[in-house]
Amino acid sequence: MYIPKHFKIDDENIIYNIIKENGFATLFSQHNGEPYATHLPLILNKSDNALYGHFARPNEQWKDAENQQVLVVFQGPHCYISPSWYETMKAVPTWNYVSIHLYGKMEIIEDGKVILDSLNNLVNKYESPDSPYNLDAVEPSFIEGMSQGIVAFRIKITKIEAKAKLSQNQPVERQELIIKNLENTSKHDNLQVASLMRKNLGK
Repeated sequence: MYIPKHFKIDDENIIYNIIKENGFATLFSQHNGEPYATHLPLILNKSDNALYGHFARPNEQWKDAENQQVLVVFQGPHCYISPSWYETMKAVPTWNYVSIHLYGKMEIIEDGKVILDSLNNLVNKYESPDSPYNLDAVEPSFIEGMSQGIVAFRIKITKIEAKAKLSQNQPVERQELIIKNLENTSKHDNLQVASLMRKNLGK
């Protein structure tokens, strides 16, 4: 990923937080000699520096992705930036965004306990704290049957590229104008980008 130095994220805590908040990722590999992508939720395990997830078994990407160097993209908030907000016509439109690229070697998981643990982690992350749903309460035979329809995997992370393009290359006054205009909308991504820009300015 092309990352000018003023857009690069080096802080691991920030990177992990972005992944945590934007866990629905795009997984790229070579399949049948062509680039191939699957959109799916992934769980980051920091202690073993790996991502965990699973394919639907009919999705044949898993058949040749094992042992490949794959790319996983986590897309954070993003939005259009209008030059009209700068109070000058000597500017062009741009796009602000946050994106994390993780590279790693894929391993297919056969261990039933590891598979169940990764499924539990996924459910626990996205179920609300007061939800009555819990995999431990589901009939084991049902879980075992459903597990036959998936292929679980682990991606051992070998490289991380992280980028936050938040108008850092613009004067502070111009950044403040952008934030003001983003906050005057009701779009979720616009408000998230504005919040990130405020944090970047220390405000």
